[in-house]
Amino acid sequence: MTAIISLEDVQRSYGRPPVLACAGVTLTVDRGELVAIVGPSGSGKSTLLNIIGTLDRPTAGVARIDGQVVGDLDDRELSALRAHRIGFVFQQFHLAEGVSAVDNVADGLLYTGVPRAERRRRAVEALGRVGLGHRLRHRPDQLSGGERQRVAIARAVVGDPPLLLADEPTGNLDTASGAAVVDLLHELNQQGTTVVVITHDVELAATLPRRIAIRDGRVVADSVPA
Repeated sequence: MTAIISLEDVQRSYGRPPVLACAGVTLTVDRGELVAIVGPSGSGKSTLLNIIGTLDRPTAGVARIDGQVVGDLDDRELSALRAHRIGFVFQQFHLAEGVSAVDNVADGLLYTGVPRAERRRRAVEALGRVGLGHRLRHRPDQLSGGERQRVAIARAVVGDPPLLLADEPTGNLDTASGAAVVDLLHELNQQGTTVVVITHDVELAATLPRRIAIRDGRVVADSVPA
């Protein structure tokens, strides 16, 4: 099986009368791809992110993530899928203030059953992967915005998940820091991680090899690479 994400006519509605935030999305992302899902505010990107990240279930259609049908899993099984198979990076860094970079990253393994000493060892290794091996004991308030986002990325990949979801990962960064984060996502992808970037930034999307455009809860364009 090459697909890590497979959505078949996926819909997600909210409220009464129901409003379709995801209006029948069908798409496949293969293992090893680097993809942008791009669209303006209110296009349904966040809903799609939540479904791909198993934070939400579709109200119709079938969503398969790493071979698992999301609708068939209970909450415990979904939590396990997220803990072991999916990494998340958000626009807001969501780092614990007053806590060192290495402990912030080690916390990414809290729900995997890994012993504390091993969590810290892997955290040191992950920070090295993102170029922050010299910032292990620095707290978030001692780091630049770009460095904080790198810590967040290290936390997302410390468990070596096959899928990384990055939601507006450069949204709070200046141009130079944002470019460095995009370069890092390319590097992680080259090392084998499937990376999906959700963004409204068309310039950022243009730097990625595949772009899926979303509008009104539907896929309106997909530049599938040759």
